[in-house]
Amino acid sequence: MKLGFLFPGQGSQAVGMLGEVAAAHPIIEATFHEASEVLDLPLWALACDGPEEKLNQTEITQPILLTASVALWRAWLAAGGAEPGIMAGHSLGEYSALVCAGAMSFSEGVALVRRRGALMQQAVPQGEGAMAAILGLEDDQIDACCAQIDGVVSPANFNAPGQVVIAGSALAVEEAVALCTEAGARRAVMLKVSGPFHCELMMPAVEGFATALDQVDLQMPTIPVVHNVDARVATSVDELREKLLAQMAQPVRWSSCGEEMVRHGAESFVECGSGKVLAGLIKRIDRGRSVFNLETESGFNDGLASSSGEAS
Repeated sequence: MKLGFLFPGQGSQAVGMLGEVAAAHPIIEATFHEASEVLDLPLWALACDGPEEKLNQTEITQPILLTASVALWRAWLAAGGAEPGIMAGHSLGEYSALVCAGAMSFSEGVALVRRRGALMQQAVPQGEGAMAAILGLEDDQIDACCAQIDGVVSPANFNAPGQVVIAGSALAVEEAVALCTEAGARRAVMLKVSGPFHCELMMPAVEGFATALDQVDLQMPTIPVVHNVDARVATSVDELREKLLAQMAQPVRWSSCGEEMVRHGAESFVECGSGKVLAGLIKRIDRGRSVFNLETESGFNDGLASSSGEAS
C-alpha cells in the first residue's frame, strides 16, 4: 500500500502550533533552532508565542511553516514511520515537500522561502490585492464570472471540487464575488490574506525569485513530488526549476494534485505540518482515502500505526 505525504501552505499557521507533539519529539524544537540560526530569527518562540501579527507576515510565515513540516518529517522518520511513495505540497508546501524529498537542503530551503515570501509581499502594496473563497460552483462557472470583470481577477487555488479561491486586484475580486453569488455560489467570502497570490499580479516577484532560485543547488527529489502548476512530477532539474517559478503567478491545481497522487497508487495520506486543511481537501477529492495529521501526538501515533508495514 502506497503512502502519500501532504505539506500545507500559508493559512495553516497558528500561535502554539506543534506544541503538543514537540513535547514528545525533541527533534522538532531542535529543527526550529537550526532554522533560526540560518535566518537569525527566533522561529520557535514565534511559533509558540507569536505575536500573531508577526507570525502572519508572509516572509515569516513561509519559513516557519517549512520548518514545521521538516521538523515533523524528521520526527516521523526517527519514530520509524514508513517512507511515502509520493508527495505534494500546497503552494509554500511544495517547497517543504522538495526539502523532505532531498531536492534542496533544509538551510537553502528555509532561506529561499523567506526570500519568496518577501518578494510576494512586495509585489502588491498592502490593500491593493485580495483573495476570496468561492464554494459550490463548478470551475468553469468561476472562470466565466472572472472573465466578465474589467480588471485582474482569476482562479488562484483549485482546492477541491466545488471549492476554489480567486485572486486579483481588490475591486475586481469584490466584483467577481458578487457575480459568483448571483451565479448560485453556496458561499463567496473575502479572505484575510496579505496579498493576491498565484495570479498575474505576482509577476513582478518572479524575476527576483528566479535570481534567488538560481543560487540553490537543486537536485532531483528521491521521492516523486507532484507540482502545483500542472499536477505532474518533474523529469529534470530544469523542469523542476521552471515549475517553481511558474507557481508564483499561476493557480495551484490542488484538486488535480490529489487525483494524481491517487493515480500513482496512494491509498492513505499523512498531512505533515500545522493544521488539518489538506486532510479536509483530500476527503473532498477522494472520500475513500484515510488521512492522518501529525500535528497532535494522537494523530502522529495513529499515522505511525496505520503506516506500519506499508510499502512505498
